Amino acid sequence: MGTGDADNTKGLSPRQQKYFATARASLEKETGRTMDEWVAIARTCPETKTMTRIAWMKEHHGLGMNRANMVMSAAFPTGAGWDQPETLRAQVWSDPAATAIFEAIERAAAALPDVVTGQRKAFTGFSRNFQFASAKPAKGGQVVLGLAVPPDADPRLTPAKAEGWSERLKSKLTLTSPADLDAKLVALIRQAWEAS
Repeated sequence: MGTGDADNTKGLSPRQQKYFATARASLEKETGRTMDEWVAIARTCPETKTMTRIAWMKEHHGLGMNRANMVMSAAFPTGAGWDQPETLRAQVWSDPAATAIFEAIERAAAALPDVVTGQRKAFTGFSRNFQFASAKPAKGGQVVLGLAVPPDADPRLTPAKAEGWSERLKSKLTLTSPADLDAKLVALIRQAWEAS
């Protein structure tokens, strides 16, 4: 856990906390419906999967992606949401080999000031003002590390496309052991943090 995690049970940076509070507060003002009214509408959705429910809300009720996701999350809680980061973490990092790699990444990120660790359903993000790194498990006990640095910052990096984390993370690489987290990679994590 980073120094920014002390009183942050949801793993959101101050900027992210403000964004979500503003999004929720503006929902009624901009749509004319309260969150409770949107939740009632969402529960009429015939779809059963998260992304198809969100698409349904967008198509049939005109909500954008973030608001549709916010409403569907309130209507259909999964049981292990942002309010339960330890439960999410245990689910995401269940493979011992991947967990060992992740913990090495986490130590490197947490050594930097004001880092907020945000546990999500499929990855762990690291933020200061903005997300600067994310780690997610991959098959075979590996970990994909996304960084907010350009892919040409290191020959091991490739462009990060369609990973499901922040669009700020422009590059990625796959780590196969904790030893892959060498001094150059730690420096790249710092570089990403400095830009955040």
